[in-house]
Amino acid sequence: MSALPRPGKIIALHLNYPSRIAQRGRVPEFPSFFLKPPSSVAASGDVIERPAGTELLAYEGEIALIVGTRTRRVTPEEGWASISGITAANDWGVYDLRHVDKGSNLRNKGGDGFTPLGPEVIPAASVDPAALRVRTWVNGVLKQDDTTADLAFPFGTLVADLSQLITLEPGDVILTGTPAGSSVAAPGDVVEVEVDAPTASGAPSTGRLVTRVVQGTMPFAPYGAQPRVDDRQRIEAWGDAEAAGVAPSVLSEELRAKLASAAVATISAQLRKLGHPHASIDGVHPLVPGTKMIGAARTLRFVAHRPDLFESHGGGYNAQKRAFDSLAEGEVLVIEARGDASAGTVGDVLALRARVLGAAGIVTDGAARDSAAVAAIGIPAFAKGAHPSVLGRRHVPWETDTAITCGGAAVLPGDVIVGDDDGVVVIPRQLVAQVADAAAAQEAEDAWVAERVAEGHPVDGLFPLSGEWRRRYQEERR
Repeated sequence: MSALPRPGKIIALHLNYPSRIAQRGRVPEFPSFFLKPPSSVAASGDVIERPAGTELLAYEGEIALIVGTRTRRVTPEEGWASISGITAANDWGVYDLRHVDKGSNLRNKGGDGFTPLGPEVIPAASVDPAALRVRTWVNGVLKQDDTTADLAFPFGTLVADLSQLITLEPGDVILTGTPAGSSVAAPGDVVEVEVDAPTASGAPSTGRLVTRVVQGTMPFAPYGAQPRVDDRQRIEAWGDAEAAGVAPSVLSEELRAKLASAAVATISAQLRKLGHPHASIDGVHPLVPGTKMIGAARTLRFVAHRPDLFESHGGGYNAQKRAFDSLAEGEVLVIEARGDASAGTVGDVLALRARVLGAAGIVTDGAARDSAAVAAIGIPAFAKGAHPSVLGRRHVPWETDTAITCGGAAVLPGDVIVGDDDGVVVIPRQLVAQVADAAAAQEAEDAWVAERVAEGHPVDGLFPLSGEWRRRYQEERR
């Protein structure tokens, strides 16, 4: 049983520490909150279950503010005075359930025992809110260590912002964000969080909030969403690609520049030389002529329409919406629609979402709906055609981040996609450096040949380069 009274409400902040903001790669303009149910509160020494069928139970050591007085419409300067105490918290979450309620975080953050608090409370009046420290240990190893010296949103600001519309009651708890170092815990791990004020008189501390992870045995029932993870969720849960065991993107800025200098036709020729003659996504064209697109592949697969399948997979936060919502900067979403362009597979709202997230492009071997609007949004988009119908006429959004076949070409997540007016090609990730180097070299050679042809030389022996012409080219290159 918790040593602290159960709060009326628990309000949690998404991002606050600069170290975590840098890790996430997005800078919040204003505080962003979500609610956790009071039933999620636990005490030091309690256990937390990693739900059966899940793999990404993540800890987040945090400072919890305990509201002391009824608070409504205070200023940031007045906000801290509304806090009676601080304690340690662990904002546990299951990333396997983010796909179904990432906005509310209800299930992935609200399970029983997912908000341990304590063990001791430090009086707020005895400490400087900008001189607190939060640390987290896993099996005795320090994983998180940060201070409140340079928070994006000071504690008084959080209270003031919330109190504009919400009356804060005595005993309410505000979780103030986690620093970098949050990661995944496994059954058998012991996770400890401590908050202290090392420069204050007496160096007050909450003591260590201890939680032991155990394995749950009760599977999720079929009437609710099932656990689901992908590499993006693994990276966010573990903190980085290396810790998650996910291969990082192979598309460095240097390689991107080389591919940008090469035509798709040149890249296609180099892939053919390497034994990949079927690397082109056939039948797709840019919605805006003159478009150049380069990025790492994310994938989305549609299956043919069937009423029962559309009922189970077509509504709500389906695979299509999840795919567009999870795009990262520099990624290209490649959609397998079986070459069926008799219904839309992307429209203006989803294309806008992709552009806002910084995605590098969209490719579909189906149709674009609202094609003029999609073209005007400014994100590179390649499609087989245009069609006014919604996808439910012909397609069911089925799954993301799996191997697909788009326009006759196999595409795996992480492959590099390059498109221009000639079409789109797929470069297997293990060949990107080799293809980029060869394509850049070929472009330089072709430019030299074009200059000689413009001077009036015949193409025999010059195109392709051979004999004396190649010797001359190599001499000039030296």
